[in-house]
Amino acid sequence: MTMALAMLAALALDAALGWPARLYARVGHPVTWIGALVAALDRRWNRGRGRRAKGTAAALLVVAAAAAGALAQGVLPGGWAGALLVGVLAWPLVAARSLHDHVAAVARPLAAGDIGGARQAVAMIVGRDPQRLDRGGIARAALESLAENASDGVIAPLFWGAVAGLPGIAAYKAVNTLDSMIGHRTPRHADFGWAAARIDDAANLIPARLTAGLIALAGGRPAASWRVARADAPRHRSPNGGWPESAMAGALGVRLSGPRAYADRIAPEPWINGAAADPGPRALAQGLAVFRRAVALAGLVLAGVALGGLAPAGFPPL
Repeated sequence: MTMALAMLAALALDAALGWPARLYARVGHPVTWIGALVAALDRRWNRGRGRRAKGTAAALLVVAAAAAGALAQGVLPGGWAGALLVGVLAWPLVAARSLHDHVAAVARPLAAGDIGGARQAVAMIVGRDPQRLDRGGIARAALESLAENASDGVIAPLFWGAVAGLPGIAAYKAVNTLDSMIGHRTPRHADFGWAAARIDDAANLIPARLTAGLIALAGGRPAASWRVARADAPRHRSPNGGWPESAMAGALGVRLSGPRAYADRIAPEPWINGAAADPGPRALAQGLAVFRRAVALAGLVLAGVALGGLAPAGFPPL
């Protein structure tokens, strides 16, 4: 299957290069382009009556625009060359290296005992109040972000890219961006972001569980990890986010989630693997290693699918 090969190429490029700062300074990033469109629609349409209908139209428009912008795939050559070109175009839509680097930026000062530096770094990846996080709270927040975004930022884009090529991965990133910007249960977005949140739930249904399976395998304790995931994922506030988080908690033998302090409120979230101890710097370093192995396993799966689809005359046309 050529699209599996294309996603393998995108993953390899991301692992090797990330999204270079010079490139970002010159052209930005596709997610920021999508975000600009979402923000514009939010400003103009999220007012007056019929906000749920307007929000549904906005979500469909953004997803269609992202998918249409990726239809360049149709003019690319077939076979290996076309697959590799699709991989180059899909490269910025995979965020494995960025996610690893952001969590590693928390792990380093936490391991050195620099709580202030760790709080500053964790504030870049979570929305909770960093000043109210102790060492365990910082490690929990970083591990939860690592696990959930392993699905949202890596496995789900690769999955939809392998299924539907460049339009699939672009449409998924639009869905995920919509949810992160307007899919909140706040007075402003409860109605306008309703469709964005529901579409995101559907788009992540399979990838979240795939991510949990990869984490369970990569953690070296698959039975324990999957047992925690099956027990605690359904109790999570998200129908999907609890799967990779629970698998990570089981793989590391730590507890995650629990009450979360934000600037304006305390969110009484249930514990995941609540009988275990809080994670610390060592568990955070282990979590990063589990993430790296899970991503490598995903690459092996893509390689297997690509090789399995190889016909005697070569790959079928795109």
